[in-house]
Order: sequence, then structure tokens, then C-alpha cells
Amino acid sequence: MSERIARPGTCGWCLKYPAYIAYHDDEWGVPDYEDQPLWEKLILDGAQAGLSWWTILNKRENYRRAFDRFDPEKVARYNQKKIDALLQDAGIVRNKLKVNAAVTNAQAYLKIVEGGTTFSDYLWDYVDGTPKINRFKTLADVPVKTHISDAMSKQLKKDGFKFVGSTIVYAFMQAVGMVNDHVTACPRHKELS
Repeated sequence: MSERIARPGTCGWCLKYPAYIAYHDDEWGVPDYEDQPLWEKLILDGAQAGLSWWTILNKRENYRRAFDRFDPEKVARYNQKKIDALLQDAGIVRNKLKVNAAVTNAQAYLKIVEGGTTFSDYLWDYVDGTPKINRFKTLADVPVKTHISDAMSKQLKKDGFKFVGSTIVYAFMQAVGMVNDHVTACPRHKELS
């Protein structure tokens, strides 16, 4: 990520570090319809549970290395030896439940796509395939979950996914552009609307 200075009005959550500003400007809220990147982001948002996104963003390349570039077919076949090795990898969050969840989630992902739908369609159907443009003026106005994230979370859990509570799912929806939650003063709000 390039070094960057925030433009006037930029969402306040990303102002602490230049790399965070670059993530905000280049990735956060940009609609993503590709199966594998969506699965990667869902896993990373689950890894964030109880932590800051900054922590995960700083470890993202380590996660990509450790989890075979987030290839769900490979991750779904991880055995206990591989899981034990991941739990020794200081480059990722070494939480047994989260590492095991990545394997479980890969298996759940494969069941969905083997069932004849894309992971993208499975997720984007919750917003009718089109980003929901919100018009929040302040960060305090932005919800941590919605009825849509509640419904998506419930279905993901039913289909075998772990670390997909409604708050995690809503953060995921924001990251992948299912909702535009840039505050209205942020230049990215208009650019993504």
C-alpha cells in the first residue's frame, strides 16, 4: 500500500496510519463480486473478532502465505499437522478456534459452490446484487449490524460457517461494498455511489 495523506472529509476511522488511509481509499467499500476474494475477506473479518482491523490488515500478507493464498480447496483439506503448524505461525493470529474456523469455512464454501451457486451470488443476493448506498453523516450514525447482516449471519451459520456473527458479517458487507458506509463528507462516498 502506498503512503498517503487523507483527503478532507475522509472517514475518521482510518486516519491514524498512511497504510490504513490507502486501504480506505483503494479497497474498503469497493464492490467485490469474485468468489475467492469474498471468501478471503470473510475469513479475515472472522479473524478480526475481538481485535482491531489494523491488526489483521498488518498480518494480511502473512495470512495469504500461511493459508495458501486463501485457496478454499487447499484450506478445506488441512489436516491436524497443518493446523498445528499454523498455530505456531507468529505472522497470524494464533487462535485455535479461528484457525479451525478457516478450515470449517473452506469446507462450507465448497458445499455452496458445489451446490450450483457462486459464493458471490449466495452473498450478494442479500442486497439484490447491488450495493446499498447509506447516507450517514458521522461514524456514530453507522450501525454495527442490520437486519440484513442478521439474516446473512443466520444463513451462514446454518450452512456451517463459524465466526460469522451479525457484527462480523456487517463489517464484511462494508469491506466488500455491499453497503456504502463511507460518511457523506468522505470523497469515497460519492465516488462509490
